[in-house]
Amino acid sequence: MKQRFRKTAKVALVLVYLVIIAGAVVRMTGSGMGCPDWPKCFGYYIPPTDISELQFKPNHDYKKGVVIIINEELQVASKDFTSSNERNVSNWKPYTEHDYAIFNPLHTWVEYINRLFGALSGLPILIFTIMSIWLWRDKKRFLLLSVFTVIGMGFQAWLGKTVVDSNLAPYKITIHMVMALVIVAVILYLIYTSKSTYKDQKFDLKFRNVLIVATILTLVQIIIGTQVRQFVDVQNKLNGYFNWDIQSLAPLNFYIHRSLSILVLLLNVWLFFRHRKLRLGYNKYTLVLVCIALEIVTGVAMYYFNFPFSTQPLHIVIATILIGIQFYIILESHNSHRLKSIETSA
Repeated sequence: MKQRFRKTAKVALVLVYLVIIAGAVVRMTGSGMGCPDWPKCFGYYIPPTDISELQFKPNHDYKKGVVIIINEELQVASKDFTSSNERNVSNWKPYTEHDYAIFNPLHTWVEYINRLFGALSGLPILIFTIMSIWLWRDKKRFLLLSVFTVIGMGFQAWLGKTVVDSNLAPYKITIHMVMALVIVAVILYLIYTSKSTYKDQKFDLKFRNVLIVATILTLVQIIIGTQVRQFVDVQNKLNGYFNWDIQSLAPLNFYIHRSLSILVLLLNVWLFFRHRKLRLGYNKYTLVLVCIALEIVTGVAMYYFNFPFSTQPLHIVIATILIGIQFYIILESHNSHRLKSIETSA
């Protein structure tokens, strides 16, 4: 059961990362308001593909909650009814959560697919939570953390609704991202602690402490990066899609983000060489430097070449992979310290 639990948790982790990738694509394409309501999309479980589906139709069966666009405003069916030749205003009420009433089929389906991935990722989480009941006697924390993950996914879904209702408020997008990273961390913890055997790795206190600092810095970079991304979104709306120059308009938090990246690089290079010198056995650390190198490449490309296609989602996705690897190595280091303490006491 423990191995099945671990395999299911791995599936959940992959799907959560797919949700993060889908979310990055949503932001790259400006599709965050592609579905102006939640959890449905224009009141449908399967969203429309053409603007004609959102226009009033005479002699048409409407279901409660279905949305149409009238005079650049969203109108919601207040009950089930069949329309007459003229629109009866008593059957409709204005959508009051926000005033965004634009239909773009590409944006709608990109956002819809993002939501589908979100719903799909909840299935293995629910499954391994049920499995954790059978592991209660062996690992009580499995059930507690699994239930926390289910609650976290529910909170994420609610956050997704508030992000849409607020018309993409920046601080809510940041909270949404941080919560996704918390869920990733909990799933990684479950994957690691459900292992049947552990590698023979050495513990070094200085390595572990600096790694924790480096991981916190990565998190800070991700948070600042979401704020920089919001600035990019605003400029795209004001000046056209990347029809502007970031070198002349970049805000202060961009320069903070860029300066901190140098510190992140230096810390992780030091950690890499200390790891190799002491032969600590954390083989994943090479991946940390690969991720940082890719972060630098995509960051330079965005700044000097005006955001080439796909560099933005790659930048944020690689950052989330980076912090996931760093957290997993922290778990390995903590376990090697625990095993060393057991051996010493024995």
